[in-house]
Amino acid sequence: MTDTLRPLQTAAEDSPAPTAVPGDPQKLKRSIGVVGGTLLTLSCVTPASTLFVVVPDLFSSLGTATALTIAIGSLLCVGVAFCYSELGTLIPSAGGEYAMVSTMAGRLAGWLVFVLSLLVVMIVPPVIAMGTADYLAPVIHLDPSYAGAGVMILATLAGLLDLRANAWITGVFLVLEVIAAGVVAVLGFTHAERGAGSLTDLSVAGSGPGGVDTVTAMLIVSGLAIALFVTQGFSTAVYLSEELENPRRNVARTVLATLAISTVIILVPVVAITMGADSLTALTEGDISAMVTAWSNSAVGTFVSLCVALAIINAGIVMVIQNSRVLFASARDKAWPSPVNKALAKLGASGAPWVATLLVGVPGALLCFVNLDTLYGVTGVSVTGMYLLVAVAALLARRGAHRHGSAWRMPLWPAVPVVLIAVLAYVLSQQEAKFLLWTGGIVLAATLYWACYLRPHRETRWLVSVPEEDHAETGLLGQAVTARAESV
Repeated sequence: MTDTLRPLQTAAEDSPAPTAVPGDPQKLKRSIGVVGGTLLTLSCVTPASTLFVVVPDLFSSLGTATALTIAIGSLLCVGVAFCYSELGTLIPSAGGEYAMVSTMAGRLAGWLVFVLSLLVVMIVPPVIAMGTADYLAPVIHLDPSYAGAGVMILATLAGLLDLRANAWITGVFLVLEVIAAGVVAVLGFTHAERGAGSLTDLSVAGSGPGGVDTVTAMLIVSGLAIALFVTQGFSTAVYLSEELENPRRNVARTVLATLAISTVIILVPVVAITMGADSLTALTEGDISAMVTAWSNSAVGTFVSLCVALAIINAGIVMVIQNSRVLFASARDKAWPSPVNKALAKLGASGAPWVATLLVGVPGALLCFVNLDTLYGVTGVSVTGMYLLVAVAALLARRGAHRHGSAWRMPLWPAVPVVLIAVLAYVLSQQEAKFLLWTGGIVLAATLYWACYLRPHRETRWLVSVPEEDHAETGLLGQAVTARAESV
């Protein structure tokens, strides 16, 4: 027995607009266009906070190979973005990955993707938020865990506002973080200590004084899990697909544009830092604020640090918005016992799912007190596994009725998803055993929940749906795609 989803049904263009039916799944309102969606999505990638918080961890293990590793990861993400764009326009749902994978590969696969995406969306915000203390240091000294928890609470309060208002708030913050990244790039290039050849000499400072170690190919492959995480936020456009106007067109535009812009904003300063660091030891230490101060003066260093602190707050706001939509969609699709579903599906006066927002923000604040290396490791494994399952779904996206569905179609199909599946499976196999065990244990628990609760109640639980689309935009009368058990 394989649980699958019935294909989309359509009606003629001149069909009357659908009327609301009591008991139908609640829908989020379409209130943002490509610009607003791109601002929110870029803010979720949060290029500056990623540059200042996540990239230093890569510098410490990969040294001068960091830029190369991020470039390879970004190239892989192009294929991933193709998969997201096709699936996200074919299945526009706030459920994101799990709605897409459930539709194409069955409900169990969709449930496992949901669990992996939930791990990512719950862990990434506190990982970023804990970097706030370092960049507020020129003004005030705070404990990283408490500072991160404070950012998460602030982001949760902002996440309860109207989405259009949040698009402008995050847009202003985004401008500041792009300026900070630009300052770092200019200073790094103008104080270059080594040529472009240093980007491929693959060296990192050794443990002894003045020691130099070679970065092996296996280290680069292992580092790809975090490199994929560096630009991971471009998938936010898929989570926002129910709130984007004309999703069939704008989801793909937002996904691909965000990936391109964020790659430039992150990779150019990384190249500049690699060339401008005054020594391999300084590069490996990854203290970007200290480098900026050394290249300029304390005032510029303080300005950049404060911009990064704002960028982190910005990232927290957008990630809480994104993550609350995931929980909202899971409740609408009846993934939990009835009282939980009812609570998570509640929308506030602003249109935000307020209970889901609180259940994202408060646990996120608590995760700020968990070991950072563990959070990084589990996130890297989860992102890689999630992308792998999305690639599998993309490989199946042109079967049956979906072959003729109205959607953006990727070039070089099926080669792109096939290559991605092979590469991502290999990257996953090279991760540390303890992080694979942590993530695998969570996935096993989720599988047991599926086997013991969801599957026995498959007629009333985990009914993955795609809300009907705006008739005026598509000329189609969309039908909810409801999960049914079919014998294959």
